[in-house]
Amino acid sequence: MTAQARRAGPPRPRKSLGQHFLCDSRIAARIVDAAALTPADTVVEIGPGRGVLTRRLTQQAGQVVAVELDARLCDELPARLGFPANLQCITADARQVDLPALVSAAPGYNVIGNLPYYAANPIIRRTLESVPPPSLALFMVQREVADTMTAAPGAMSMLSVATQYYAEARLICAVPPSAFRPPPKVRSAVVRLALRERPAVETSDREAFFALVRAGFSAPRKQLRNSLSHGLGLPPADGAAVLERASIDGRRRPATLSLQEWAAVCAAWQETGTAQEMNRSAAQPV
Repeated sequence: MTAQARRAGPPRPRKSLGQHFLCDSRIAARIVDAAALTPADTVVEIGPGRGVLTRRLTQQAGQVVAVELDARLCDELPARLGFPANLQCITADARQVDLPALVSAAPGYNVIGNLPYYAANPIIRRTLESVPPPSLALFMVQREVADTMTAAPGAMSMLSVATQYYAEARLICAVPPSAFRPPPKVRSAVVRLALRERPAVETSDREAFFALVRAGFSAPRKQLRNSLSHGLGLPPADGAAVLERASIDGRRRPATLSLQEWAAVCAAWQETGTAQEMNRSAAQPV
């Protein structure tokens, strides 16, 4: 860090990047404790900001790769933390970066981060779908997003199904706006995701499964027989027949189904042959 940068003080948050820097060391400690890191662990940290969490990660993990979209923060972070030997900083967009490639020499890795609210969903999805996936992910997100990720049947959404398909999700703690500079207008929370060795439910076609769930939530306030027909482009009678084959009451709302029930509906849909027809149509050049 140059003398001029030191005189200028800590970098100001950029509203355009949705920056809210974590400043509460107690929250950082809760995150690191929930990760149960050892010197054998490698961590990809998303959005290190001013390094309050990064400092604790470098003290516990063997290697930390910090991914920061803001180049000025990335450049200044090592000096801010005293140049820890186990820290590598990379300027990149976590919505696009190949996470496993960052830690190619590590047998396993964890992903931890204070996610910008506007980018949380694509970063979560990219993490869950990475090949190979991390062993563990810990994310600070908006409280409503955390509640959705950990929701039980009755309050589930597309994000709930996608998260729990790939991982066991658990709420670690709530985080007040005062834990950040500047304080956001909403509350946050930390979610712990233990990635599964196998998906939570067995499906013969993962793409078909998520296409079906996405169709079911295309009109989440409608009864499932209506939302499913709408999302799949099926006549109402055909949508009702799929649900009847899966022994699911078509009057239920999409939010009430468990992952096992979605898998049953997907199997019934595939048995009708309409799933294969949709996949063939999607494969045709436009």
